[in-house]
Amino acid sequence: MRNAALLTLTSVLVTSTPLTSTLAAAPTDTGWQAYGGDPGGTRYSRLAQFTRANVGELRLAWTFRTGELGAGMKDWSRSAFEATPILYDNTLYLTTSGTDVVAVNAATGELRWRHESHNRRDLHYSDGVSRGVSLWVDEASPAEAACHARIYAATLDGRLLALDAATGKLCADFADHGALNLLEGVRSQFKEGDEWRDYLVTSPPAVLDGKVIVGSAIGDNRAVLVELGTVRAFDARSGKLAWSWDPIPRDASNPVYKEWSPQSIATASAANAWPPLSVDVARHLVFVPTGSASPDFFGGERPGDNRWANSLVALDGNTGALKWGQQLVHHDLWDYDLASQPTLVELTHQGRRVPAVIQATKMGFVFTFDRDSGSPLFPIEERKVPQDAVPGEQPSATQPYPLAPPPLVRQGPITPDDAYGVAWFDTRACRRQIQESRSEGIFQPPSTKDSLMQPGNAGGVSWGGIAFDPQRQLAVMTAMANMPWIVALIPRAEARAEIASGKYQGYEFGRQEGTPYVMRRKLFQSSLGVPCVKPPWGTLTAVDMEHATIKWQIPLGVTPYIHMNLGMPPLGGPIVTGGGLVFVAASLDDHLRAFDTDSGKPLWDVKLPAGGQATPMTYAIAGRQYLVIAAGGYKDVSTRGDYLVAYALPR
Repeated sequence: MRNAALLTLTSVLVTSTPLTSTLAAAPTDTGWQAYGGDPGGTRYSRLAQFTRANVGELRLAWTFRTGELGAGMKDWSRSAFEATPILYDNTLYLTTSGTDVVAVNAATGELRWRHESHNRRDLHYSDGVSRGVSLWVDEASPAEAACHARIYAATLDGRLLALDAATGKLCADFADHGALNLLEGVRSQFKEGDEWRDYLVTSPPAVLDGKVIVGSAIGDNRAVLVELGTVRAFDARSGKLAWSWDPIPRDASNPVYKEWSPQSIATASAANAWPPLSVDVARHLVFVPTGSASPDFFGGERPGDNRWANSLVALDGNTGALKWGQQLVHHDLWDYDLASQPTLVELTHQGRRVPAVIQATKMGFVFTFDRDSGSPLFPIEERKVPQDAVPGEQPSATQPYPLAPPPLVRQGPITPDDAYGVAWFDTRACRRQIQESRSEGIFQPPSTKDSLMQPGNAGGVSWGGIAFDPQRQLAVMTAMANMPWIVALIPRAEARAEIASGKYQGYEFGRQEGTPYVMRRKLFQSSLGVPCVKPPWGTLTAVDMEHATIKWQIPLGVTPYIHMNLGMPPLGGPIVTGGGLVFVAASLDDHLRAFDTDSGKPLWDVKLPAGGQATPMTYAIAGRQYLVIAAGGYKDVSTRGDYLVAYALPR
């Protein structure tokens, strides 16, 4: 899972634009029926009413407010409004930060219905966010029948709801009167009386062949023995389990069972898929990005490569059987989950069209595979990596490196020349800390000595994912760049005294029960609160996927106080449109922007009422194109709010 601790950075840049223009030609398509725009997560719309010439004239069309600003929540600071709505029948459907489900008139922003999920508000959640809902239309039922179109939404406290898209009422024929208990069958560690819930579903389910397919978000660094990271498919009408697939093999019939030690199989946990899954409707395949086996920063209790953790796998949508898999991190010791949705595209490769899947990673790598065979479209080589690990740990001798495209972010090692500060004393302090810390590059194993991890566990490309322009063959994505983390392992016998010493205020401690070490980590930042290495700290990059080269890369986001476009850490992703535009917020400066897809040139910039830590979407109603984004902010790093805002050209 992602780490939530980020910089306390805000900005007040305001850009104004003139009010002159008329609407361009009517759009040719209206849809956005899945979280990523389509089942394959391309985040692309053919709509072209917004163009380079008129995008500067976009104006606020309407605002909807969820009403959720923390009242009654035990821990609102850990929740966030990050949903991307979907469009069906002129209605937008989305989840609030507390996982209520709302339906909003897509033309006016007026509430059509609201389903109170009765999510438990007396608990702390390890990752208290919900990024949206999914849709299934029951073609076997009459269009006027109840639950002909169903909205599926997961609650923070572990239920999957099926709602009538027309009314918001629970579909009584699904599971237990419309609600399915997701805590059954996953070795839930939650007991009544606990204050923390560490098993959640934060991403919208995938829908394929009448099945609703869910992964899970499992709290990190708690212990060796935690919940199972099983991917499960349920019948969309009845809620009955259709199949399940565990990334960790549990019996000897599994081909990779022999790669695990018999002792570790009993306790091996997680390797869960928390970002959105993608489906190939024609091939009946589900593409699953998995995360680390637990815990993240010490793997002595799970020796070996830990297949199929940290892997991209293709599953048979009918049975859940593995079709193919590619492990992108062996024996993860860095929290390098595959954190973004796989992107299914038709790629021009070596003069022919290839059905491909692109997977961006926290390491800043972009891997590309043939969707049918799983073979790499660009070469991958195994390279030797550092081996100086703590006693009891055995890192993988090599790690996979794609030879193309080039990495999107810096991967270390960090040198004193990389030090940065907003004042001379700040720079000097950062330089001294770099000299005193260990930095061996991207795959250095954690140590009892302070180690600089670049990129860190929050770095590279996360859940914002990729937006793919099929005409230009461009993959556009945000990334956290040049933001190292300080990580150390503390012998368990020394951990209590170290925590109590007060020396490590602001650090996060992971207890990693069942191992000899407690983990300590913190963003590497100066006393003035900015990263200790040179910017940019957040980027927007367009990759030419035909030639596997970076077409352009720009800093994304204006820093506070000095008001320069040095790039701010992004949480959220872009979309691309047929008008040759990239739309993205994500940056912690509370702005929504448009860029020229061909060049990365900025074309439009508006201040949101709160942080846009979400991915936008677009659609057309009655010939008018809209751009919509959730503006809810995130913790202490951007302005908090409860806004869903829509922009359009003046009538």
